[in-house]
Amino acid sequence: MSDKVVVVTGASGGVGRAVVRQLGDQGAIVALIARGEAGLAGAAVDVGAGGGSAKVFSADVANYDEVRRAAQQIEAELGPIDVWINVAFTTVFAPFMEITPEEFERTTQVTYLGYVWGTRAALEVMKPRDKGVIVQAGSALAYRAIPLQSAYCGAKHAIKGFTESVRTELFAEDSGVKITMVQLPALNTPQFDWGLTRVRRHPQPVPPIYQPEVAAQAVLFAAEHPGRREYWVGATTAATIMAEKFVPGLLDRYLGRTGVKSQQIEGKAPTGVSNLWEPADDDQDYGAHGSFDDRSHQRSVQVWMSQHRRLVTAGAAGLAAAAALALRRRR
Repeated sequence: MSDKVVVVTGASGGVGRAVVRQLGDQGAIVALIARGEAGLAGAAVDVGAGGGSAKVFSADVANYDEVRRAAQQIEAELGPIDVWINVAFTTVFAPFMEITPEEFERTTQVTYLGYVWGTRAALEVMKPRDKGVIVQAGSALAYRAIPLQSAYCGAKHAIKGFTESVRTELFAEDSGVKITMVQLPALNTPQFDWGLTRVRRHPQPVPPIYQPEVAAQAVLFAAEHPGRREYWVGATTAATIMAEKFVPGLLDRYLGRTGVKSQQIEGKAPTGVSNLWEPADDDQDYGAHGSFDDRSHQRSVQVWMSQHRRLVTAGAAGLAAAAALALRRRR
């Protein structure tokens, strides 16, 4: 990523913040898109500290005109965009019937249409050059929905369908632009501290929980290797997607019994903060991490294996051949 121009939406916190830090370490030229002033300022400092360069482009991704204007400014001030990474989202933790129509619409506009507008803005500048990479930060919830997150799950499902449609169109045009998606597991991000909630207890990701740096590593690997249509991060993501394929009805009933309780911390009240309508990080920089550091994994064996499939396959074949030879000798 050295000297490449990389756009990251949702760059001020969570996974987006972890991504821009790693881009800074690689010497990238990073365009930071988000709303929160304190978070964006902190992200710019992080990129510079790592050895990269960064510039802030404040925009609400739910507004296409703002996103398109940001893309044009980036091209004019930083140069041709090489990679566009969509991360920005918002959510509401509540039973569906306790989410107002306005809140559901706003969540959909940011979390789904934000990816649509980001992808469109990227394609407008990449397609004439016939090169570029778009990475969608997805979720295991793009395959398997859970209670209390109907707006978020619906948006992630929609992003998956939208991305697949755009990918087929790029193939039909024999385009040099690549688009890929990274399905992420439960992560320790500020999402659970600044998301609007109507449950009585503090929301939490469904364990096991991974640090956002695990997700960032996978997102950047996807940006560097966009030939694969999709990446899965974490053993739980792989297990969830496979279980949804074979026993979706069983998962419905299991999550109906356990999903509400497993997403709340007993004895701890919500923060009362919400970034649905206004940024929560205008005055406070939340950074990349949430409040679950003591319970979060810093690495994933599954991620390493998915990034080294040929080596893993060769190793498995070698072990199988050795086992077969040993069995033959024994006989």
